[in-house]
Amino acid sequence: MVSSVALREQALNCLIISDPWQKAEATQSLYQQVQEKGFTVSIEVLDVPEIPGRPDKPELVPPRDLPRRRNNQETGHATLIHAICHIEFNAINLALDALARFADMPDVYYSDWLQVAYEESTHFQMLNEHLGSMGFQYGDFSAHDGMWEMARKTHHDPLTRMALVPRVLEARGLDVTPKMMDKLRKSGDLRAVEILELILREEVGHVKVGSRWFNYLCEQRDMEPYATFKELLETYFNGEIRGPFHTEARLEAGFTDDEMALLESQAVYKKRA
Repeated sequence: MVSSVALREQALNCLIISDPWQKAEATQSLYQQVQEKGFTVSIEVLDVPEIPGRPDKPELVPPRDLPRRRNNQETGHATLIHAICHIEFNAINLALDALARFADMPDVYYSDWLQVAYEESTHFQMLNEHLGSMGFQYGDFSAHDGMWEMARKTHHDPLTRMALVPRVLEARGLDVTPKMMDKLRKSGDLRAVEILELILREEVGHVKVGSRWFNYLCEQRDMEPYATFKELLETYFNGEIRGPFHTEARLEAGFTDDEMALLESQAVYKKRA
């Protein structure tokens, strides 16, 4: 008899790997093992680190200290591709952390986040391969740690994590990706456009996973989702959310019309300096 995979423990093993390429490959191997053998989920509290395994580079700096991503002769738009690659690397860690950190959730919660981790790992690989074709690799440019800072603030509670990481930070990717695709199309980088088209389709599904489990946990705790989401936005984001929004994609990803109206009421529209 083939023994099933201890999913949370194996996700933790992937999470603590520092090498990005090894982490992506280990995540894909875990996904394949689960497809072949199935999985079990322990209810033990695991010793999940505050900070996941990650490489020495890229250097992490405050967002305000990042250089403006202008095309130049040396780098072209490689800094933009690198920034997206960094987001996808963080997204692998966020999905693995959601698997390992939070116990006593339904089995489908864990299969959902394993699927997300697998897809994020393929995004990272595609983007890094494309960076390589431009003469660069992940780690060659500085990056910021905003996504993981919010993950650390939500380590204590899966409801707060589902509300704020997939549905705020990762959902921002739904809003900005179409414009990035336009920019890359105009520059002639059709391979990058092709990669981002795939990422956008799959990221809708990832945000939808966040919506599904946010609403599930609200129901479990007898909390009204809209009021809860509003309170969390005000607590963690001071009521200020970056706009504009890709409304169609967000509705597909599980946002309600009322939530979109809430976001619009709190939106801050800023041009990148």
